[in-house]
Amino acid sequence: MKTVTLTVALLHLCLSATAAVSANVSTETLTAAPGDIVRLPCYTAGTVTPTVTVWMKDGREIIKGGGAAPSPSPAGQRLTVLHDGSLNIRVVIPGDEGSYLCNSTLPGNSSFQTRVLLQVTSGPENVFTSIGPATVLSNGTLTVHRGSTVSFNCSSSSYPSQQLTWAFRGASSSNESLLSGSGSWLDFRIEDIPPSAQGVYSCRAHNTFSHQTVNKSTQLLVYHVPDRHPGCMWAPAQDSSHVQFICTWFGAYPTPTLHWGGDQGDQGAHGSEHLYASEVTDSLSVTLNRSVLFDGQTLRCMAQHPVVPAGKEKSCSFTLKPPYPEGEPLATAQEATSVTLSCSEVTSKPPANTTWRKGLQQEDIVPGSKYVLSVEGPVLKLTIHNISKDDEGVYFCRSENPLAVCELEVYLTVRTSSPYTGAIIGVFIAALIVGSAAIIAKTVYSSRHRICLGGGFGQLEEDRGDVLSLVESDDEQIFQDAVPRLPPLTNGRHTTLVQIHRIPSSDHEDAETADTSPQQQEDTVQTEEPADLVTF
Repeated sequence: MKTVTLTVALLHLCLSATAAVSANVSTETLTAAPGDIVRLPCYTAGTVTPTVTVWMKDGREIIKGGGAAPSPSPAGQRLTVLHDGSLNIRVVIPGDEGSYLCNSTLPGNSSFQTRVLLQVTSGPENVFTSIGPATVLSNGTLTVHRGSTVSFNCSSSSYPSQQLTWAFRGASSSNESLLSGSGSWLDFRIEDIPPSAQGVYSCRAHNTFSHQTVNKSTQLLVYHVPDRHPGCMWAPAQDSSHVQFICTWFGAYPTPTLHWGGDQGDQGAHGSEHLYASEVTDSLSVTLNRSVLFDGQTLRCMAQHPVVPAGKEKSCSFTLKPPYPEGEPLATAQEATSVTLSCSEVTSKPPANTTWRKGLQQEDIVPGSKYVLSVEGPVLKLTIHNISKDDEGVYFCRSENPLAVCELEVYLTVRTSSPYTGAIIGVFIAALIVGSAAIIAKTVYSSRHRICLGGGFGQLEEDRGDVLSLVESDDEQIFQDAVPRLPPLTNGRHTTLVQIHRIPSSDHEDAETADTSPQQQEDTVQTEEPADLVTF
């Protein structure tokens, strides 16, 4: 009976001790990477060396040791129980992670337990980024062309899990997060990439257990050029024999290379082009002397850029032309009036500077109340008010550009006014009227026989078929007889037979009858025959 009571008491004591120990078990978490050496602590409450230490993993005993000497594991000696009961693991592998329980027996038969949670993590490692298609510069920077489609890819390995993030830092943004993912890779793409997409792209790999982070950044440049061609301009220099040519091409990245060149004409072999200036800039100017310029010469500015393929460079050009002023070479004005001289110049390139000058010495004309200069488009006008004889003479419209000087000579004639001008004009008109009347009278008089015989002015040219009889009589008695009309001649005109009859008077009729001889009778008969043929 005493034995049973003692056994029950001893069992109760052991259970109470075990419950007390279990209630005081502490848990510690450790993290290790594959290949590391890790030490799992056991008894840390004092300096007493445990007599026996048992390590269990996930409820299964893996090693037992105790005493002053370490107890190596028979499995390749990778696990070792040290003298203080701690567990030493060499060359950690992912399979070593788990929950470890240490049971230590101290001198005096007291025990101690410790729980250790071992997490085996790796990475992020092997972080790799890919951006393309792109061109790699010598410093590792990538370049793409505006408008292309660019793909971005990032990959990494982490254990047990990871978070990948693409971030962008540009001129208008700072470390902006584009997208994130928990897989082993993360990609996206930009279609029709704009210049604003230029900047630094970073792939950030984060291990969610070890909280280790790895960043890999790549700078991306977006090359672009403006859609327009370079602009060619000119500007006058202080010396009129020089000219400054300017070429600009703004909006290109990176900065383009500009070249100024021109034809050499007969001086160059086979019309080769001479290079005047070349520089990496977006604005290039060159000053040329008149001696190297000629009519018809072509000056050209060419822009080179990595985006523009060879042979398709963009350029601007213009052909030089000398000035040629045009206008009326003669002008006339009345004294005390105003006159305007006009001159236009539209052919020169570069545009010419056109001015009006006076006299053979080509004195400059100072604008004022007397001389007024005005410009209407390409036309330069000189208006002279209150003209006098002193204003008469030659004026020059002078046009000058860097190529040549050309002048238009205009001569101005000033007429003086006369007090007899009205009388002279009146006399002239009167003389004109009198002369016209004389000419008409003469014409009527010379055609009087036609007017009288034809019955008026309207029938002067009309053909007539009348009979005309001429008589000779002292009593002026008219004797008419019908005269047959002759047939028309071959020229188509009508003819009239004219007969002349002699009519004896009453006083001499008897005497003449008595004295008539046969010869006279014959003459009379002959006289009565047609004497003339009149054609109208």
